Amino acid sequence: MAQWIYKICFSFCMSLLLSLLMSGWVTYLNLGLDHNFWGNWMQAFLLAWPAAFAIAVCFGGVVGILATKLSQRIIGWVQ
Repeated sequence: MAQWIYKICFSFCMSLLLSLLMSGWVTYLNLGLDHNFWGNWMQAFLLAWPAAFAIAVCFGGVVGILATKLSQRIIGWVQ
């Protein structure tokens, strides 16, 4: 049970941060800093966050496994 709660909390936090930062960046690149930047950014964020959360929950385990294997391989190359 605790592992499931951790997975949901981690996915919640990671998706919140990434969707907030990425939606802000893409909004800036596409529209610039105009008078309605904050409104456009928040609209993009509110559309992106649910998708980012669902993706993080569904694929977080697979990404964790891939990251572990990749980091072990890199450590092997460096040593």
